Amino acid sequence: MDSVDRPSFSSTLGASVRLIRKHRHLKTIDVARSMGMSLRSYEYFEAGGGKVNLERIHRFAEVAGADPYAILAAMALGSPAFALRCADNKLMTILMVALQELDDQVGDAVADLDALLIINSFTKAMKELAALSAGRDGGADEWLQQRLGRLIPPSDGSDVPD
Repeated sequence: MDSVDRPSFSSTLGASVRLIRKHRHLKTIDVARSMGMSLRSYEYFEAGGGKVNLERIHRFAEVAGADPYAILAAMALGSPAFALRCADNKLMTILMVALQELDDQVGDAVADLDALLIINSFTKAMKELAALSAGRDGGADEWLQQRLGRLIPPSDGSDVPD
């Protein structure tokens, strides 16, 4: 897909949010209330209106039991379906936690990692995940919960331009 054909961040965000909400059988009014928003403001958010707001994405993900980092990745990938696919297993949040742990372990030495080594390592890991994609380990939820609090949630005013 050429970059000209790619959907905008806002339209992908709106489609991702709508897809997750409908999959969870949630009503717009209920999500709006849970997020502390008026129905009209929520509908504008779900339609992909306005600037991308990280704090709002995290609030939506909390209300819908979804993965906020998968929603962000879905925007980069142009794939609302990716956000839904990761809603339950929290793939992207787990990746962010793992990256945070790498940063804690190696610090400045991360800059010395060779790009080809990184590509090969991620490619190998992704192939292994693809091969194992049929099952889900219950211990994964515990692992994530123990580490999730270390990620810094966005605060108000953390808008990212589209």
